[in-house]
Amino acid sequence: MGRGKIVIRRIDNLTSRQVTFSKRRSGLLKKARELSILCDAEVGLIVFSSTGRLSDFSSTSMKSVVERYNKEKEVQNLLLNPSSEIKVFLMNNYSIK
Repeated sequence: MGRGKIVIRRIDNLTSRQVTFSKRRSGLLKKARELSILCDAEVGLIVFSSTGRLSDFSSTSMKSVVERYNKEKEVQNLLLNPSSEIKVFLMNNYSIK
């Protein structure tokens, strides 16, 4: 028999909320690790609890993942709002078609 559907909303009980956070965080970290291994993907995951505690996973160094993310985000922003010169430059240098 399958599990029933749950309503996705904030859990009011503090203890239940903390237990759920801990279990789901563990599951999320496990899935990130599996994705990086099975698919040879570069994965970075950062989670802050409501109390500010940090949990993270990185398949390589977190610094390289964040730097790659920032670089890709910059390229995407330029492609979405480019002047014609920047778009031609990017297309020539990054082989974007």
